[in-house]
Amino acid sequence: MSDLPRKAVTRTAKLAALPLGFAGRATWGLGKRIGGKSAELVAREVQQRTADQLFKTLGELKGGAMKLGQALSVFESALPEEVAGPYRAALTKLQEAAPPLPARTVHEVLTTRIGEDWREYFLEFDDTPAAAASIGQVHRAVWHDGREVAVKVQYPGAGEALLSDLAQLSRFARLLGPLVPGVDVKPLIKELRDRVSEELDYELEAQAQREHAEEFAGDPDVVIPQVVHQSDQVLVTEWIDGIPLSEIISDGTPEQRDRAGQLLARFLFSGPARTGLLHADPHPGNFRLLPEDEKEQGEDGGAAESWRLGVLDFGTVDRLPGGLPRNIGDSLRLTLEGDAAGVYAKLRQEGFVKESIDLDPDEVLDYLLPIIEPTQVEEFTFGRGWIREQAARIADPRSPAHQLGRQLNLPPSYVLIHRVTLSTIGVLCQLGATVRLREELEAWLPGFLAEEAEEAEAQAPEAEYAGTTEHAEEEGEPEPEGETVQA
Repeated sequence: MSDLPRKAVTRTAKLAALPLGFAGRATWGLGKRIGGKSAELVAREVQQRTADQLFKTLGELKGGAMKLGQALSVFESALPEEVAGPYRAALTKLQEAAPPLPARTVHEVLTTRIGEDWREYFLEFDDTPAAAASIGQVHRAVWHDGREVAVKVQYPGAGEALLSDLAQLSRFARLLGPLVPGVDVKPLIKELRDRVSEELDYELEAQAQREHAEEFAGDPDVVIPQVVHQSDQVLVTEWIDGIPLSEIISDGTPEQRDRAGQLLARFLFSGPARTGLLHADPHPGNFRLLPEDEKEQGEDGGAAESWRLGVLDFGTVDRLPGGLPRNIGDSLRLTLEGDAAGVYAKLRQEGFVKESIDLDPDEVLDYLLPIIEPTQVEEFTFGRGWIREQAARIADPRSPAHQLGRQLNLPPSYVLIHRVTLSTIGVLCQLGATVRLREELEAWLPGFLAEEAEEAEAQAPEAEYAGTTEHAEEEGEPEPEGETVQA
């Protein structure tokens, strides 16, 4: 591939082939069954062929197509094993790699955005990309002052391709259902489209990364690379070595998995409290596990309990000036206390239950309790079995949970928080990590501790969270309906 495919007709044709290809394979499978192959064997072959086509197409197109693939990658834990199995290897490929742009194109971008003398900024520049993602790829280099750096170059035409892909995928959302069973694709695509302009703006990304790097400088648990240089479509940051989180998911020891899970939860909840920003792209490709200095600790990098979490890619953030909304902590605490009326009042106040809807508070409590099981104990072992159980409970049209979930509403100001939380839970389940989640909530989530809630109410009862995220103020934004744990 010589460049990012930009012609709408070409990209549309590739995307349109996905549901058509699935239909063709289903017909092929029927023929195989008539020919004597078992239904189970044929289904497995169809799923494997479908996964191969889906993720090959998404990876080649990059843009919004690959962005959707990365977003879906963290939800595979919730799918039944017979469905998730064939997809897992293909999903992992999307998290860490994609077909690269040729060096010629990269050099053209650097010349246009930095200048004809761009090579003078670097002592070394590796033309082979070290990583590739949905809208850009990263090259390893040495800055003129000797620092090792990561040079992120935006694909030419990325913005146009991103919007075109997501618009096209939105039309195919229902047809994509069989490709990724159990995931409500349409709200996910809509939310991704809402974030496009921010992710394309490297100035905003640099600002968010600088704020995180400043706050987490010297932190014993989290490492944020410093921004070295930024221009339109080019972002240069410090390079950090480490073990990709995807490798811990596939091959990590129990100790490494637990440490990775704890750090991921810590970063999720501490970030908004410390910076007023929520890192909103928590797929495994954006995280590294950093062992201790090998010279001091030996070749194994020291015990996993001393490893740190390196965080990359701040292109998508949610701006939460007061940290995570207090009502999340209040609602969690009241649910754990079994206060059905109190929880219901909070949900109605925030718009999770619309004024036109009347629900039984006790049924709402019963709906929530299994979902928040990880917060009920000192430590909880996340696993594919647990999240599949939750997904099945809510997805089954015959279950009371499914009927109640369809009547709940997701206010616009909570859409990104909801997706980030579910994505993080998905990664924790992929890790199979044992995490002290309650410890992180007590430390960082406003309203979770009863004493803290009482003190806050006494000091400023009028300061209830009223939706401070910027995207909550968009005019004409239709409120998403009935989003559940699957998506």
